[in-house]
Amino acid sequence: MDRRGFITSVGALSLAGPISEPALANQEISGFDPTEQSVAALQQSLQQGAVSAEALTSAYLARIARYDRSGPAYRSVLALNPDALLAARGLDAERKAGKLRGPLHGIPMLLKDNVETLDRMATTAGSLALAHSTHAADAPLVARLRAAGAVVLGKTNLSEWANFRSTQSSSGWSAVGGHTRNAYAPDRNPSGSSAGSGAAAAASFCSVAIGSETNGSILSPSSLNGLVGLKPTKGLVSGKGIVPISPRQDTAGPMGRTVMDVATVATIIAERPLGFGKHGTDIEGFRLRGVRIGALPVGKASHPDAPRHYADARAVLEREGAILVDLKPPAAFDEMDDPEFEALLYEFKASINEYLGALNPALVPSRTLKDLIAFNLAHAAEELPIFGQEIFELAEARGPLSDATCQKALATLQRTADTEGLAALLAQQQVEVLLAPSNGPADRIDEVWGDRRGDGGWPAIASAAAIAGYPSVTVPAGLVRGLPVGITLVGNRFEDGLLLQIARAFERAASARVPPRLSS
Repeated sequence: MDRRGFITSVGALSLAGPISEPALANQEISGFDPTEQSVAALQQSLQQGAVSAEALTSAYLARIARYDRSGPAYRSVLALNPDALLAARGLDAERKAGKLRGPLHGIPMLLKDNVETLDRMATTAGSLALAHSTHAADAPLVARLRAAGAVVLGKTNLSEWANFRSTQSSSGWSAVGGHTRNAYAPDRNPSGSSAGSGAAAAASFCSVAIGSETNGSILSPSSLNGLVGLKPTKGLVSGKGIVPISPRQDTAGPMGRTVMDVATVATIIAERPLGFGKHGTDIEGFRLRGVRIGALPVGKASHPDAPRHYADARAVLEREGAILVDLKPPAAFDEMDDPEFEALLYEFKASINEYLGALNPALVPSRTLKDLIAFNLAHAAEELPIFGQEIFELAEARGPLSDATCQKALATLQRTADTEGLAALLAQQQVEVLLAPSNGPADRIDEVWGDRRGDGGWPAIASAAAIAGYPSVTVPAGLVRGLPVGITLVGNRFEDGLLLQIARAFERAASARVPPRLSS
């Protein structure tokens, strides 16, 4: 049985709502185009009556129908919320009655499909094993978005199990959603695991999307799809209701076309106020004069054009008044990779067993990681057509978190990523944040070799931030032969606001983002 036949047989996408392709194609409105419009611009149109939330939701559905389900078929949207138009209609009624929930009132958003919602959409993590996994409550971050007036438009595709199933995976592929394509070139890798969120936000299939990151899964697809992506400080956003890899590292965060859009959403989903260091709380009007930035060099695996773009970005920051201090990567960064993978194997086994065990057994028969492995083997044609599940098998072979091997790995990570890593860098010469080139440009999709280029110039400070729980952000810095590249900023824990201030100052001065040109 092929994948589509399997999905139909288990009713996986029937849970995602009865919005058919022809119905999607009819969601046209005249006189309003949401393409590249910011949250503030959309909100102004709603306030002025130029568009209703229902019509805006329909406009995004029409765009998804035209480009995501047909045409170039980016496959970034895994499921549509069958109640999205009804919710938008209700928000229009509230607006008419003078009741505004918040800055996202009537604004459609997409969520990565490892974030639970109370809608009739399953939360699948891209796996057919979770095809029926519906939930009676929103994840706390989703509840916050709804309370601020957001319309949950649907769920985005992702690298299955957030890219923690195979060392040979091709980013952006899942058994439920197929292969997501890069918004700038359909033959290019969108990066993972928040591939769908990256492509969808870049292609204006929503205002802002929610992604999640264990290590790189917000920043990397944001960078490769020309977006701003914020990986918040660990603990700033609730991790409850998100399919786990590592509760120690996992965090959700916003991915959008502008810093202010990302900042708006970050403020809403955060469990506490954003921290801004010593510069006040204004993001839009922030100026870089006197801000000390520790600049790391271009990585050895970076694209040949990376030094030029990085030099241009540094020049922009210096013209705006920032003081750049050249720093050397600590030797400890070279020791992070193996212990991180070892720790994640232990943490994934423990956390996924706990997560599966709490789901409704009538909806999800797989109760353990061992069950998932068996499920994939039983449905190998659908689940294992491109790559295997050796990470699952390695994790299943691990013992409890108390094992000495796990504890040693965690201690090594504390030293290498934090104490001798980011903490040591941020203690040098009074620097306030760290700077490095982001990864990119995107490689071609290769379902035979998978993501064989590895980090592709991935900055070590971004991995260290993911491991140690520091905040990080990527911002567009230009194009290499039509494909986006960016810069990465890392700051002290709970100074996410300061990162956004610096990101906005760079964005304003550089004007480096170029929208993708979607082909019909």
